[in-house]
Amino acid sequence: MGRHREFDPDDALHIALQVFRRRGYEGTSISDLTEAMGITRPSLYAAFGNKEDLFRRTLDLYERQHLCFAHEALQAPTAREAVERLLRGYVDVLTDPMSPPGCLGVNGAVACSEASEPIREELIARRMVNENNLRDRLENARSNGDFPGDEDPADWARYVVSIGLGMAVRAASGASREELHRVVDVSMRSWPTVSR
Repeated sequence: MGRHREFDPDDALHIALQVFRRRGYEGTSISDLTEAMGITRPSLYAAFGNKEDLFRRTLDLYERQHLCFAHEALQAPTAREAVERLLRGYVDVLTDPMSPPGCLGVNGAVACSEASEPIREELIARRMVNENNLRDRLENARSNGDFPGDEDPADWARYVVSIGLGMAVRAASGASREELHRVVDVSMRSWPTVSR
């Protein structure tokens, strides 16, 4: 009869998420993970595979638990409201007092070496999915007269994502929730008006 695992893999995955979020992918060692999770290297490898596999699983968990607001935000009645909800929801994630400040995707991608190129590419691909979802929402808004016909939805999606990335860096550097909400206030002042 096989031995039962002495740890809860779900709990361990949540702990790994916090470690990666605090230190980034490159800055996190297997020893950091096993120490925080309270498990041995063989247990980590048996449960999660290698460090890259574990990081991908923490990304999935992060998206499910922390970025789930984005889908609902895009359902807002107007494009402007959708973008504002996205940015404000992201501020709340970035400054959640129960988690390390910043964003797992941004913290994980910063300073990736050539050896970590697959992780960097994964993070870029996931970010592009979000940017494309926003672009699609803005294209629909333009078709419905809720977004100016002479504005490019792809440009605005890139702009909004860039604001989010900048806020993530600032949050990781200690910016408060109030400061980041003021960044959203200023960003929304540039929102284009639809001429009726």
